[in-house]
Amino acid sequence: MRPDSLWRIPDFRTLFTATALTQLGTNVGYVAVPLVAVEALDAGPGQAGLLATLSTLAFLLIGLPAGAWVDRMHHRRVLIVADLVKAALYASVPLAWWLGGLTLGQLYAVALLTGAATVFFDVGSQSVLPGLVGREHLVDANSAVVGLMAVSNVAGRGAGGLLVQLLTAPLAIAVTALSHLGSALRLTALRPTALRRTPADGVPVHPDTPTPTPGLGAQIAEGLRHVLGNPELRALAATASLNNLGSQLVNTLLPVLFVRELNLPAWALGLFWAVGGVGILLGSRCARPVSARLGDGRTLALAGLCLAPAGLLVPMIGGGPWLLLAGAGWLLVSLKTGMDNVLGVSLRQRMTADHLLGRMNATFRFLLFGALAIGSALSGLLGELLGLRTTLWLGGAVLATAFLPVYLSPLRTRRRPSAAPVSTATSAPTSPAPTGTAPTSPAPTSPAPTSPAPTSPPRYRAPVASPAPGPDTDGRCAPAR
Repeated sequence: MRPDSLWRIPDFRTLFTATALTQLGTNVGYVAVPLVAVEALDAGPGQAGLLATLSTLAFLLIGLPAGAWVDRMHHRRVLIVADLVKAALYASVPLAWWLGGLTLGQLYAVALLTGAATVFFDVGSQSVLPGLVGREHLVDANSAVVGLMAVSNVAGRGAGGLLVQLLTAPLAIAVTALSHLGSALRLTALRPTALRRTPADGVPVHPDTPTPTPGLGAQIAEGLRHVLGNPELRALAATASLNNLGSQLVNTLLPVLFVRELNLPAWALGLFWAVGGVGILLGSRCARPVSARLGDGRTLALAGLCLAPAGLLVPMIGGGPWLLLAGAGWLLVSLKTGMDNVLGVSLRQRMTADHLLGRMNATFRFLLFGALAIGSALSGLLGELLGLRTTLWLGGAVLATAFLPVYLSPLRTRRRPSAAPVSTATSAPTSPAPTGTAPTSPAPTSPAPTSPAPTSPPRYRAPVASPAPGPDTDGRCAPAR
């Protein structure tokens, strides 16, 4: 193991293994929950669409204030409580089914409330990572986390399909509950001292020390200005949002399509989704070597131009060779997503000062998961009005053109990301420093904010060596997603 390896940092290992458990549970549930609705409760396209909408609606309802709240909270506590809440909610589904009282109403409530817990978990985990590994190692760390998420997509969704086939969908959800419980227990090993916050004056502050903070509205506005006022971050947010919109238009109706129109078993749906996990894994592994030659921005733009049009193959899904063709299209689109997630998240994190990380991540999650919620609702509505096939073609068209905001932005010619200054704004530093990466979409580098301050002060973390080779040879960083 290299002396500067990330795996020598105990808290990164803790976060990584906890993320592995929560991702496994999430991906099993991704397959099992809609199949519970379709198979056990006879849900139609509209009801499946509503279920998917509720699972992401919380990002629209509380996504922005959650960023400001997380910036004021102890991140370790936020992550543990969020996992415990999800474990309890998912456990209620097999229990109600066993007692003969499971209803669509309960499934809707579980989807909405687990979505709310996910808001806090995702924002907290993405905000903690820079403090655990250092900004100069964000590409390596995000590559490891995105690779893990991809493996979890393959293993979790594949296992989800098999578990539904063997145990029935409600019992498969019990595995999701146990995975989140295991993640919460693992996160208790995360040391509070590793999550100290560092204000703009460079003096570390213990997590329990209160600090003055501006009003909630002012903090939310600051996060929005940071993301939407930067042309490169804005382009990243737009491309990622469109990608999520197109994906959800397709994914929401796949359980109905596989079970009712194609008469395929549950494991076939899990396998199809697992192919996307393979694509994300390959993309996460390719991101760094390709960006080392072309630069982060150019890599994002060219990957979109070359791979995104494969989204038009997905609506061709059918029996025999058409299923293979659609799977190939899904693989290529997911390959692009894997590259986007590594480079975009890393760019966004590098461009953002420590005290803004929670709000920046919350703004992205609000936009990205808001697109998922809108896509779910539209998918169910259009599926009822226009039919499954027409809705799938609309989703494929959005996937094929989602790369355009990044391709037409200054990112296309950018080789190196700008470093984020340490803001001396009145906003108080956030609570215990940040961790983890987030989902689903990346954000590009952007010109440094107006304040010319230097990169953020050193944090409490294990010593690391010089930055890994890549487009940022000067060691400055900027992540996104």
